[in-house]
Amino acid sequence: MQKELLISANDRETRVAVLEDGRVAEVQIERRRQRGVVGNIYKGRVTRVLPGMQSAFVDIGLEKDAFLYVADVGEEVEDFDRFGGMEENGAEADETAPVAPATVEAEPPVRPPLPSIDELLREGQELVVQVTKDQIAHKGVRITTHVTLPGRTLVYMPSIDHVGVSRRIENEDERVRLRDILTSLRKGPGGFIVRTAGEGRAADEFAADKRYLARLWEQIRKRAERSGAPALLHRDLDLTLRAARDIFAQEFSVLWVDDDEEYRRIVEFLDQVQPNLVAKVKLYRKSSPLFEELGVEQEIENALKSKVWLKSGGYIVINQTEALVAIDVNTGKYIGKKRLEDTVLRTNMEAIQEIVRQIRLRDLGGLLVVDFIDMEEEEHRQELVTALETELKKDRSKNRMLPVSEFGLVEITRKRQRQSLERALTMPCPYCSGSGRIKSVPTILLEIRREILKRTASGEGHALFLRVHPEISRALSSDERHLIEDLQEHVGMPIHVQVDEHLHHEGYDVVVEA
Repeated sequence: MQKELLISANDRETRVAVLEDGRVAEVQIERRRQRGVVGNIYKGRVTRVLPGMQSAFVDIGLEKDAFLYVADVGEEVEDFDRFGGMEENGAEADETAPVAPATVEAEPPVRPPLPSIDELLREGQELVVQVTKDQIAHKGVRITTHVTLPGRTLVYMPSIDHVGVSRRIENEDERVRLRDILTSLRKGPGGFIVRTAGEGRAADEFAADKRYLARLWEQIRKRAERSGAPALLHRDLDLTLRAARDIFAQEFSVLWVDDDEEYRRIVEFLDQVQPNLVAKVKLYRKSSPLFEELGVEQEIENALKSKVWLKSGGYIVINQTEALVAIDVNTGKYIGKKRLEDTVLRTNMEAIQEIVRQIRLRDLGGLLVVDFIDMEEEEHRQELVTALETELKKDRSKNRMLPVSEFGLVEITRKRQRQSLERALTMPCPYCSGSGRIKSVPTILLEIRREILKRTASGEGHALFLRVHPEISRALSSDERHLIEDLQEHVGMPIHVQVDEHLHHEGYDVVVEA
């Protein structure tokens, strides 16, 4: 598979896209005035402790207090030398989870019951926290006291006595080699996990990464000791350098960037952390915009639509709510050639690749429910599960899938740290308030009729003025003109219809002139 990384930047925003065999697989956008805070480390002050919710709110200097759940609280949160516990956080959560050696069937760890939140925290308490999830909808950011610092090849956990290797590194000999390197490097407090980018790297590269991360943590600790809450102690890299650190790797054929200054920054950064990748960074100089030239603009536009067509004529429909994403597969124009079961199987199998691509492209998270077309044969269901599991391995975000239900439903959970592409680029519709639906013309007309009858029930008044949206006025002068005639006869006064193009589609005013 040919992979390309594109970075388009100007003084207002940075956009990053990943292309796989020429098709857009991922898009990330960061605006200068709306920069995310995931990965940032703060010194905060507890403002509320809620035992009934096993959580607390912490002032870290943002517009809204941050949310801290009991499982994300270390046992000794005020001791800067030891934070306790570990959370998959910071860099690529799906890559930082510790894993047992492949030759050992590890039993799931038995977790002790969580203490009550009021046993760990009190109002006014100061603590160092790291943001794990940006503000989404009306919810504030989510934080943890389990700090992790991502480097190029390692993730450093200042308080955890643990070494691990990314689960994406599958070769057992390589895993053993990497664990041996980490063991030899473990001098002093803290633990490390090898990131996917560490595969095949020499011991001196890990040693350099370890020294950098240890120095960074020491600087953060000293700032925490000197600063009062709330205070920003450490800001994660901006999107340009995060993409160079977390996404760009040896399997990419090229990194295209269309800005001279960003090109210089990327080259300088990679020259320090991954010199062998510098030659793959290219400055884009064509007159046509980078994202238009390679089809990214159109893909972003399509990602804001609910319906996605498949090559065969089938289609999928994607609907987002705050806590759930529903994805529906339909045969559409595709009618097949032989059996219905074969038609259904082909449509479902074709949909799998596009569904996973759309999940990554739109950065959908939380609970995803995919409604595949029902299949009767168990063999076909298993084929579907296997194909979906294979495709989901391409996703860098942590995900988990359940088997197909008897009704053709598949549940997928996917870790979300930032707003989806749709939420980042759009706002709630002022007409429908985000529901995607508005009242129909007949519904509004019947509401108007009831309002007029209510206003004229006393029998007072000589004339009635009705102000409506142009579409409602058109209906009253054509298909529904009898409505005004009937009402005039019933209320015994003339009704004058006025058009106001600035009114909401559902809005209207009824004024009775005495």
